Amino acid sequence: MSATLSEATPASFVRHPIRLTLNGQARELHVLPWTTLLDLLREQLDLVGSKKGCDHGQCGACTVLRDGKRINACLTLAVMCDGAELTTIEGLANGDQLHPMQQAFIKHDAFQCGYCTPGQICSAVGLANEGRAQTGAQISELMSGNLCRCGAYNNIRDAIEEALPLCQQGGDQ
Repeated sequence: MSATLSEATPASFVRHPIRLTLNGQARELHVLPWTTLLDLLREQLDLVGSKKGCDHGQCGACTVLRDGKRINACLTLAVMCDGAELTTIEGLANGDQLHPMQQAFIKHDAFQCGYCTPGQICSAVGLANEGRAQTGAQISELMSGNLCRCGAYNNIRDAIEEALPLCQQGGDQ
């Protein structure tokens, strides 16, 4: 007796359709239920700016924006993003015009090896969207979920402090 494909395939192996807006473009994708957003971005969509630093939500290297709020892509299942608007580091610039936060990171040399930089910048844009940080100390506290092994924290804080007013005036995503 032969089983049909639907009888032989466990439900967990069925790809689920999701629709989302990714860096300004509408996308319809089919993903396995256990696929993380980070794996979807890096392995299936070739958006490799977000990094897999710890894969446990402890370093922030995978930070992206979901509906303008920062999230750890390694802890978010892709199916949870159905209907969401996602922005990765690749989607922050407007053509050749860098996002104000990207410009500030360059100006303040807010990176060394650069591994954490995409997550730092996306998190900083999310921080600007939140509108909670008013001082350097608040920026440091609210960015504490993003680690920099090279120790560029002072430059990162200075870059964010400079870019916050520009982002809050409409230069953000």
